[in-house]
Amino acid sequence: MVAVDGEKSVAKPAFHPVFTVSNIKNAIPLILNQTDDHYATWVEFFNIHVYAYNVRDHIEEKAVMASDVDQVTWDRLDALVKQWIYSTISPELAHTIMKPGASALDLWKRLREIFLDNRTRAVYLEEQFNNTRLSAFSNVTDYCAPAQKPS
Repeated sequence: MVAVDGEKSVAKPAFHPVFTVSNIKNAIPLILNQTDDHYATWVEFFNIHVYAYNVRDHIEEKAVMASDVDQVTWDRLDALVKQWIYSTISPELAHTIMKPGASALDLWKRLREIFLDNRTRAVYLEEQFNNTRLSAFSNVTDYCAPAQKPS
């Protein structure tokens, strides 16, 4: 509380643009899960959003708390970024990365490990390879051509 002319007044909480986001799913129109290959797309949508709302520092490795934001506001912003992450991933993936007390950065790093870990990726690619059948292609040339990602 701050004394003003002998009266007590409550300090006004800091306003941040991120507090105006009412539905993250409007900005990130897909749900990330482990079965679809949407990680890169999801990351791009998420990065656009955190840049636009000035909370990128909550998912950057070497970020430090902004000097114009107090600890309470920083923690609140981090909680909102965590909500964005949890709201745009599958329930199974949320259970995989959820850890009490984890920061948004902790969740972000865990997702990156899951999707970019070479061993996990190798298992996924091996499964795709083992399930590829010549009968699914019109000819041998198409079968041998590198896989094209859908646009």
